[in-house]
Amino acid sequence: MYRTHTCGQLRITDVDQNVSLSGWVQKNRDLGGMTFVDLRDRYGITQIAFNMDVDADLCKKARELGREFVVQVSGVVKERESKNKKIPTGEIEIIANDIKVLSSSTTPPFTIEENTDGGDELRMKYRYLDLRRANVRENLVLRHKMGIEVRNYLDKLDFIETETPVLIKSTPEGARDFIVPSRMNPGEFYALPQSPQVFKQLLMVSGFDRYYQIVKCFRDEDLRADRQPEFTQIDCEMSFVEQEDILNTFEGLTKHLFKVLKNVDIDYAFPRMTYKDAMENYGSDKPDIRFGMEFVDLSDIAKNKDFPVFNSAEYIGAVCAPGAAKFTRKQLDKLTDFVKRPQIGAKGLVYVKYNEDGSFKSSVDKFYEKEDLQAWADKANAKPGDLLLILVGDKKSTLLQLCELRLEMGSQLGLRNNEDFKPLWVVDFPLLEWDEDNSRYHAMHHPFTSPKAEDFDKLESNPGEVRANAYDLVINGVEIGGGSIRIHDTELQAEMFKHLGFTEEEAQNQFGFLMDAFQYGAPPHGGIAFGFDRLVSLFAGLETIRDVIAFPKNNSGRDVMIDSPSRVVDEQMDELKLDYKKSE
Repeated sequence: MYRTHTCGQLRITDVDQNVSLSGWVQKNRDLGGMTFVDLRDRYGITQIAFNMDVDADLCKKARELGREFVVQVSGVVKERESKNKKIPTGEIEIIANDIKVLSSSTTPPFTIEENTDGGDELRMKYRYLDLRRANVRENLVLRHKMGIEVRNYLDKLDFIETETPVLIKSTPEGARDFIVPSRMNPGEFYALPQSPQVFKQLLMVSGFDRYYQIVKCFRDEDLRADRQPEFTQIDCEMSFVEQEDILNTFEGLTKHLFKVLKNVDIDYAFPRMTYKDAMENYGSDKPDIRFGMEFVDLSDIAKNKDFPVFNSAEYIGAVCAPGAAKFTRKQLDKLTDFVKRPQIGAKGLVYVKYNEDGSFKSSVDKFYEKEDLQAWADKANAKPGDLLLILVGDKKSTLLQLCELRLEMGSQLGLRNNEDFKPLWVVDFPLLEWDEDNSRYHAMHHPFTSPKAEDFDKLESNPGEVRANAYDLVINGVEIGGGSIRIHDTELQAEMFKHLGFTEEEAQNQFGFLMDAFQYGAPPHGGIAFGFDRLVSLFAGLETIRDVIAFPKNNSGRDVMIDSPSRVVDEQMDELKLDYKKSE
């Protein structure tokens, strides 16, 4: 037995026990007559004491231990004279009587501590070392606990966890597929699933009325903080349900996770917001409602003066930042630079300070009287001390720009607390969205989403106005999950494929198996998928999902630890009947 206890287990009640511990050397402190070694494992840290006067040879051996050496220590638990209240084992130490080096270590490339000196790329290259840090490890412990709670909760509701294939058929809709060549079928390819969508619908046809799976999914798309090429979903489907049934079921799951894992009680029904209202008031289909600052349309009262920028604009939108009239000119200039960044694209920023004394100071003072600025302030419900920030342009672009400005102001004003959670459902999404480049409609969610029954008659006459039975769960400006009621009628599904530009032959080639299955009696069904990585990172208070994944990819989709993706040898290419042109 290498250990009788872990490095986080012993307490003052264990004094005078003979114990053995094993772990990694965190620190080695030589104080002359005494040497102290902090020994670490996944459970914590325990101080080991070596006394030169008691056993000089053992003390000398301890002094030779380097950082990250793996050692076994035997000794007696004693009360510490100088206690460390910052760690659970801080009242005791082990007076060593034997030490054995199990594995030596070269000096690690960065410090294995919470506040490390390693940059992102270095830590990703040596991810196995990064995972030794307690704060990173705790993220994975949280992930583990969340997985257990999800399974237990859904099991009590009679959901059945069912695995679905990883090698599937490629379909061109949605994000790009990762494709896998088939050796046994030369010239043909599998795809890695973007989601188990068609399989969970087939399970409903099969009579599995409640399915779930914590499943790996794959999308070949540009990466960002909340995206990885391979990610995990809590994927769910239910039969004989309407939208309200699904929202209630998974609102319950979300509340349960918050209570058990965060000790946060959400004792109210999640608010519902239509997609239209979300875009009009927040410029986003995933609004952060931890703070106000909804958009104010000033178009009807800010035009027809001598300011041509406003007069020629389709839309004039403002946000009212509470208490921000104290912003300096330097701060306002930085905000102007922020909205003019290429990724945001505004041409400029107009501000109106509503000073505490009731006066106004604005960047457009020479074009507008005080009465005009007062009217703007009144429409925005501004109070003395507030700041109006105004952007103009075509409505669609300006709403998106205002969204970024609002979030930036929310951050600068300290209104986006990571421990304050405000969930909501966004509903009534458009069924279709128009693709200008290809002059055709695309499904906003996927081709199997059902239109609202009251909008069926618009499919032919005005397809862009048709609303979907689709919904997203949004928490603190992050889309945590999304789903829809599915089409289960063969004729309606064929109609949907037609509006998406599929010929009958294309629809049959890509989704014929699903259409065939519907002919044998398909129940009404719908589902939802939660982004498991996103949910864990939200609970952990992180801005990126990378630190809740054991071995993530970097922003270029590379695993720098194992150097992947990589070339394969020519023999493998020949076996797969593939050829490629080498880049210069």
